[in-house]
Amino acid sequence: MLEIVRIPVLSDNYVWLVHDTVSDETMVVDPGEAAPVLAAAEARGWTISAIWNTHWHPDHTGGNAEVKAATGARVIAPAAEAAKIPTADTLVGEGDVVRLGDHAASVLEVPGHTAGHIAFHFAEDRVIFTGDTLFAMGSGRLFEGTAEQMFGNMARLKQLPPETTVYCAHEYTQSNGRYARVAEPDNQAIAERMADVDRARAAGEATVPTSIGLELATNPFLRAETAEILAARRAAKDAFRG
Repeated sequence: MLEIVRIPVLSDNYVWLVHDTVSDETMVVDPGEAAPVLAAAEARGWTISAIWNTHWHPDHTGGNAEVKAATGARVIAPAAEAAKIPTADTLVGEGDVVRLGDHAASVLEVPGHTAGHIAFHFAEDRVIFTGDTLFAMGSGRLFEGTAEQMFGNMARLKQLPPETTVYCAHEYTQSNGRYARVAEPDNQAIAERMADVDRARAAGEATVPTSIGLELATNPFLRAETAEILAARRAAKDAFRG
């Protein structure tokens, strides 16, 4: 069994602390800063042995060096971004498998937000860590890639079982949902979800993780039927001020 703990860091990032209860191994996904991560692990009596990075951005890797120095953890990072993640020990790409105890995660290359972005998919556990590729009701900005690449990513993610839990890296759901209502004004599922999201945020509660099934119903980027539609939605969201 995987025990997954959400750790808020910086202004709106989430770091995921993942513990295998059988092997007693622990890893952390995208530690943007170290102190909250180390404190969360210590509070649970867990020892971090690995850091898994989805991409090079500092709000995902900024805590690597300090966590590594404190714990001896090895950093697993995308091979395509090795030059930008100097703390990396093991470089991985499409089709590679990384493990936490007996739990195996396949590496998916999902370029777009950054050129070498990856995701970690635990197929048997129905869990995926998507970094800044798929968000609740949104997707990542195209800083280093194309709409065609992101559309390909969405097509891959659509094929996952709907019960797959999606652990993304930011609390963007409310702003994403405001745009989603504009992109699909007749989508009742979006309206209903936003009522829940607004209540949760008003109470100071997190809105992630999410699921592939929920995103299939309410995420205008995952629902885009062509790369051209996704590109138009991405440009509109980038300019959206609602």
